Amino acid sequence: MSNANAYILKVECPGRTGLVAAVSGFLAGRGYFITEMKQFDDQNSGRFFCRIEFTHEVALDLQTVSAQFNEEVADALEMTAHFADKAAPMKTLILVSQHDHCLMELLYRQKRGELNIEVTGILSNHPDLEPIAQFYGLGFELLPKLETQLETKAAREKRILNAFKESGSELVILARYMQILSPELCTALAGQCINIHHSFLPGFKGARPYYQAYDRGVKQIGATAHYVTSDLDEGPIIEQEVGRVDHSFEPDDLRDMGRNMENLALSKAVKAHSEHRVFLNGLKTVVLS
Repeated sequence: MSNANAYILKVECPGRTGLVAAVSGFLAGRGYFITEMKQFDDQNSGRFFCRIEFTHEVALDLQTVSAQFNEEVADALEMTAHFADKAAPMKTLILVSQHDHCLMELLYRQKRGELNIEVTGILSNHPDLEPIAQFYGLGFELLPKLETQLETKAAREKRILNAFKESGSELVILARYMQILSPELCTALAGQCINIHHSFLPGFKGARPYYQAYDRGVKQIGATAHYVTSDLDEGPIIEQEVGRVDHSFEPDDLRDMGRNMENLALSKAVKAHSEHRVFLNGLKTVVLS
């Protein structure tokens, strides 16, 4: 179905009777045609989550529709609501270091139309991946390096946040950006920054995790895509991939298989987020796919 005049509504609020009727009634009362509706009632947290796709014969002013919805529905139900144009690509800033596999996967999928994102720029602490950005016609910026590590970190994070704001970006992807973000930057990007790591964490931290895993004879490997928080690699999980391995796998085999899983997990997470399918639910996420 065409995305012309197609829109998305995300809502969440405390659970109670009549929520679906209230939301769908507002849309139906204005002649909006619902094409997809998915919901989840979390009995443990007492929260209600819902994502709706709908269409209309003419283009809508979402700011006006949102104000009407808040006044007529959301305010009385303690509901948080977000309207989005389904066709509008999500403006996305990508951070990288030297590993190229995640960046290439994202750009390939975006080029094919599998990811509805607009890359606003690629920032890096190394120059290695600039040729990839040039191949795709994207801006590449080398982050500053000052006299001390402390000064360098502060300058880089200031630039990242400024680039995010200046470009109007809605999402930051750490596509194997091998730097730990400060708690301050994590807070500024809360719910808008996705990271990818191998699922050996926290079991195999530090350098050469695949060699550590090989030495322990693991039987499964995988990858995890999650939102970034100040707790290193412990943010709410969006997507995971896992696969079986055995004694015949050498460390390089584990690494190659792991990279493929990183590509897939990160791409799925970015797709879900850019399609407004992910809700934060405490330390977890709800993904209405």
